[in-house]
Amino acid sequence: MKFLVDRCAGHRLSVWLRDQGHDVAESRELGHDPGDWELLKHAAAAGRILVTIDTDFGELIYVRRARHAGLVRLPDVPVKQRIALMSQTIERHRAALENQAVVTIRGGRVRISRQP
Repeated sequence: MKFLVDRCAGHRLSVWLRDQGHDVAESRELGHDPGDWELLKHAAAAGRILVTIDTDFGELIYVRRARHAGLVRLPDVPVKQRIALMSQTIERHRAALENQAVVTIRGGRVRISRQP
């Protein structure tokens, strides 16, 4: 799968995803933070699932109808747990991710929302 990892989600997660054989880009590689809207546009144009801890992307997708290629939100997930939860998410919800779902992991619960 192809991912764009937001700088707030962490470099360690990016390295782990690459080690698992995924095609990973990091937002920090794009230079100065372009803002949420531009980051989401960039991910969509490149066909990458955006991975972030930021909750603002939900508003962009559901309220402003921004185009996207999928989103994984980890808003309450401590750094030490992100890799384990991403591993479980990819294993259990691969089809949803490949179909541009919005996956939110919060409080140990996984919520999957389909394309609006």
